[in-house]
Amino acid sequence: MTGAGPIRNVLVVGGGLTAWCAAAALKRRAPFLDVTLLATPLAPDALADRIACTLPSLAGFQADLGIGVDDGVTRTGAGYRLGTRFIGWAEGLPDYVHAYGPYGHAIGPAAFHLHWVRAVRDGVARPFDSYSPAARIAREGRFAPPAPGSIFGAHDFGLTLDLDRHMAMIRAFARHVGVREVTGTVAGVRLDERGHIDAIATGDGRTLTADLFLDASGPAAALRSAIDDDRQDWSAWLPCDRVLLGTRASGEGAPVLTDVTAHAAGWCWSSGEQVGLSYASAHLSDADAAAMLSRDGTVVEAPIVIRPGTRPQPWRGNCIAIGDAATQVEPLEWCNLHLALSAIDRLIAMLPDRAMAPVEAADFNRQTLAEAERVRDFLAAHYRTAHRPEPMWQAIARAEPPASLAHTLSQFAERGRLPFYEEETFARDGWAAMLLGQGFLPRRVDPLVHGVPPHEVQAVMTRLSDAIAAALPQIPAHAEWRAGQMRRLAR
Repeated sequence: MTGAGPIRNVLVVGGGLTAWCAAAALKRRAPFLDVTLLATPLAPDALADRIACTLPSLAGFQADLGIGVDDGVTRTGAGYRLGTRFIGWAEGLPDYVHAYGPYGHAIGPAAFHLHWVRAVRDGVARPFDSYSPAARIAREGRFAPPAPGSIFGAHDFGLTLDLDRHMAMIRAFARHVGVREVTGTVAGVRLDERGHIDAIATGDGRTLTADLFLDASGPAAALRSAIDDDRQDWSAWLPCDRVLLGTRASGEGAPVLTDVTAHAAGWCWSSGEQVGLSYASAHLSDADAAAMLSRDGTVVEAPIVIRPGTRPQPWRGNCIAIGDAATQVEPLEWCNLHLALSAIDRLIAMLPDRAMAPVEAADFNRQTLAEAERVRDFLAAHYRTAHRPEPMWQAIARAEPPASLAHTLSQFAERGRLPFYEEETFARDGWAAMLLGQGFLPRRVDPLVHGVPPHEVQAVMTRLSDAIAAALPQIPAHAEWRAGQMRRLAR
C-alpha cells in the first residue's frame, strides 16, 4: 500500500500546555518517534492552556508519564480541588457542590439518588451533598488524598495550577525525554494532492515536514484549518461567547472548592489568584464585564472571544487537531484541558502508520466527537435546568436541547434514571449532583426504591451523614496539607 510503514516523525504545533503535554506523551509512550514541537506564541484565546482549574484527569495523565505528585503538583505550586460550588444558579435554592466522588451508595436495588428523591418528598432528606464525603471535606476547606478502606476512600481530585510553573515543568520533562523544540510561527501550510499536509513554512523561512502533524495552536487551528473549517455550532445551548480573565492578589492560596456564581448574563469564578467572568456579549458589554471583574484590585485582561462548538473531524489526513483547535467551550466545569488530554491518550492508543487509513481516523473522530458532545450536554444542562429570571437565562432554557441531552433530561425528569453514553466525562453521581442541586427533581419516585422500607433507608442515610461528620476532624486543612508536603520535600 502506498505510504504504508510506521511513522517516524511527528510535528506538534503550539505554545501552551496542550502542545507540551502532547509532545511529552508521544515521546514518552512511543519513544521510537522523533517528536518536534514548534513553539508558537501562546494563543490568548486557547482556554485549555489558560484556565487554572483542572479536572482529575490531569493527575492521571501525568502519572501515566511517570510524573508523580511531588513533581506534578507540589513542586509546581498547584492546589488540590475536590469540586465546584454553584451559587445562584437556581433562585430560592441553596448552593450545591459537584464533587469528584460518590454521593452515598446504593441501598438495595436502587441507586442512592433515587432514595434521596423519595426522602425529599417525605421531607426527611438533608441536602444531597451532605452524603458526599468529598463535598463535605471541600465545604470545610480540608483536603487529603483518597484513603482506601475509609469513608474518605473513593474521591478523586483536580488541581488549580500555577500555569507558568506547570508549563515550565512539563516543558522540561518533554525536553528531558527527547522532544526537540524549535521556535517560530506558522506562515503557510502546503497540502499534497490527497489533501494531506506536505510541509509547513515558518515565519523565519524554514520548511518543516513530518509524517504526522498535531495542531495544538488554539482556536485558529493554524494547521487543521488549512484542510477545511467544518465545525458544529453550539451557541444555541452554550450562550457565553466571551471570557474575561483576571489576576487578584491572594494570600490564602487556591481554594479546595472553586466557587462558580451565576449572574444576569453568565457566571463568574474565583480560583485563588485567577478569577474569571464568562458572559454573553448580547446581554453584557465588554466594558461592563470588565467593571464587574475589576473590583478588589483585580487586573483584568482583554476579553476573549469564543465560538462554542467542535470539529466533527479533528483528524483529517495526517493532521489531528487537539485542545481548542478541535473544541471550544466556556470553562464551566473545567473541561478544556481535559478534552485535550483525552484526545492525546486516544491518539497514542490509535497511533497510525503512514497509510493514515481513513477507517482509523473515522473511529478516532467518532469517539472524540461523542466525548465532546456529552461534555456539551453536561454544560448545557446547567443552563437548561437553571432557575433565573433574566432574559439570557430564560431564552436558553426555552431552546430545544440537543437530542442526546433531551433524552437524558426526559429520562431523569420522569423517574430519576440516568442513561449513560459512550465516552462520558462525568459520572452518574456528577449528573445527579448537578440536576438535583438545581432543583430538577423527577416527577415520580422510581419503583425500585420501594424494595427497602423508608425507615430503613432513613437510618442508612443518617448513619452515612453522621459518619462523615465524625471523621471530618481527622482531615487537615488544605493549606496544612500542602505545607506538610512541602516540608516533606525539604527534608
